[in-house]
Amino acid sequence: MSNSFTDHNLTGQSWENENIFCHNLPSQPRADIGKVLVTGASGYIGGRLVPELLARGYSLKVMVRAASPIYKEHWPEAEIVVADALNIESLRAALEDVDTAYYLIHSLLLGPKEFASADVQAARNFRMVAEEKKVKRIIYLGGLGDTHTQLSTHLESRIQVAQELKRGKVPVTILRAAIIIGSGSASYEIIQNLIRKLPVILVPRWAKTKCQPIAIRDVVKYLVGVLEMKEASGKSFDIGGNDILSYQDMLRIRAELMNKKTFFIPCFISNISFYSYIESLVTPVPDSITRCLMEGLKNEVICQDNSIKEILPFQTIGYKEAIIRAMNREEQDNIHTRWSDAYPPAYELAMKLHECVGDPQYSASYSLITEKKASSLFQSICRVGGKGGWFANNWMWRLRGAIDRIFLGVGTSRGRKSQTTLKIDDVIDFWRAEDIQPNKRLLLRAEMKLPGRAWLEFNIKDETDKRKLSIIAHYYTHNLLGKIYWYIFLPFHRLIFNNLIEQIEKRS
Repeated sequence: MSNSFTDHNLTGQSWENENIFCHNLPSQPRADIGKVLVTGASGYIGGRLVPELLARGYSLKVMVRAASPIYKEHWPEAEIVVADALNIESLRAALEDVDTAYYLIHSLLLGPKEFASADVQAARNFRMVAEEKKVKRIIYLGGLGDTHTQLSTHLESRIQVAQELKRGKVPVTILRAAIIIGSGSASYEIIQNLIRKLPVILVPRWAKTKCQPIAIRDVVKYLVGVLEMKEASGKSFDIGGNDILSYQDMLRIRAELMNKKTFFIPCFISNISFYSYIESLVTPVPDSITRCLMEGLKNEVICQDNSIKEILPFQTIGYKEAIIRAMNREEQDNIHTRWSDAYPPAYELAMKLHECVGDPQYSASYSLITEKKASSLFQSICRVGGKGGWFANNWMWRLRGAIDRIFLGVGTSRGRKSQTTLKIDDVIDFWRAEDIQPNKRLLLRAEMKLPGRAWLEFNIKDETDKRKLSIIAHYYTHNLLGKIYWYIFLPFHRLIFNNLIEQIEKRS
């Protein structure tokens, strides 16, 4: 390993990649570290960490909950393993021959009532199997919070996970962070959409609470740095950016950067559930996440211990610079990972269309014949949704999304990570890409609230010297409500999909 490790890093090619943050890290890659496991690799942090470790030459095992060909496409050098921290047998396979494991698992999407117990059980399983498999070290990213005060359920859960991991014999390095700011992060998109959509923002008393936000690039640097610094093993560190701000300050700075005049009005209403629900309606982030994050706003989360800077003395960036960097990524349509990359719990291991027993019970097909090239048609198909809308009847799509958000669904405001590229498992409003066959097929799986399961399939087939472009709506249900739903919306489907397919052909 040592030769390939050294040669890889001497080239410097991977480190020059614009998505790589650790090229100027004060620590050096270590050839004595064996296989590294990254859990939560399909999530926002894990998806940023994996390419950094690969660029530094580490032998990597990537743990995901559901198999997808996109992971091998993203990280061809890494070993992909499917496992669930709540399933001990699958963990045994994931932790086999692992030297160091990153623990980046959380269950926020389950909501505030369920995630805490799931998180602790997952950590307990992981600790037990890590001991069994003789893992040398665990690195955990948790949350900041003064343990001498009453913490929110979310912050308390982060601390309980850290304590559970530390109960074992495997040394645990713990990094504690507050709000993480970067393109695609839930916190960044909440702040951005509140400023963009609300000219007046009500400010409860807890909006004055102090926080020390940190840029995603600095989080990743610390995660890599503590792996490479032996003195970080078995220790806990607070990590933060350059600024200590109130939540109202963060909103004001964002408004200034957007040249948006926003009025902040003090409000006596301080109910977290009320504010989190309103946030879920006007931002892309669902209520299950906004509520967990907002419950932590009552706690001051600033670094009490800065000893990490003695071990890894690199210059962190401030909140304003982190926002500007995130804005630039958005303008370049170059968001590497996004909070929506993680599945809603009901769809994490969702049944795929090809796994249905027999054909879906209901389907409706809409098609036309065109002389356009398959490549042009497919490119047009892959641009549906997000900021560009659905080409026709956008008000109907938005209405359906709004209804979904009212009932705490994902809605259409999730948009897209990129408007110009599309990969398997990417989100398109309230759909997720299940299958992509270039110039032939795009299959989307519904993640909105439904009394059944639904898919939307786009197909392109050759018809002599022409092409047949078709849209097929698939629907699978076993209950009466589901059947009623299908027949009520069938006339609307005819209007929406006929117009959509005509616009796809027209824009090709």
